[in-house]
Amino acid sequence: MARILLAEDDTSMREYLQRALQRVGYEVAAVGCGTEAIPLLETEQFDLLLTDIVMPEMDGIELAQKASAIDPAIRVMFITGFAAVALQGGRTAPEAKLLSKPFHLKDLVMEVDRIFQTEDQHGRL
Repeated sequence: MARILLAEDDTSMREYLQRALQRVGYEVAAVGCGTEAIPLLETEQFDLLLTDIVMPEMDGIELAQKASAIDPAIRVMFITGFAAVALQGGRTAPEAKLLSKPFHLKDLVMEVDRIFQTEDQHGRL
């Protein structure tokens, strides 16, 4: 079973996404900010980091950079309503999918499934 680390500062959105991804068969650990995610990344194995970009303390881009340094094999997907603003200014993020808010839950599940299907085809899982 694929393991997902979800970092989303909006409590209701975090709980909603966690339940939805668990219902379709993923194991999901959820945290409210990037600084809560780092200890989990250092002690547990995750296949995907699903993170909001705009969060307090540590934004999703910085979190993705740290996650990739800890585990170069981790996949990253950003979920955000502020993609154009957050990705300006020469900041680079690891190769990642981007899903802009608002999105339909089926689109999120489809994109997550697509990430893991691509890995399966290339034998990376």
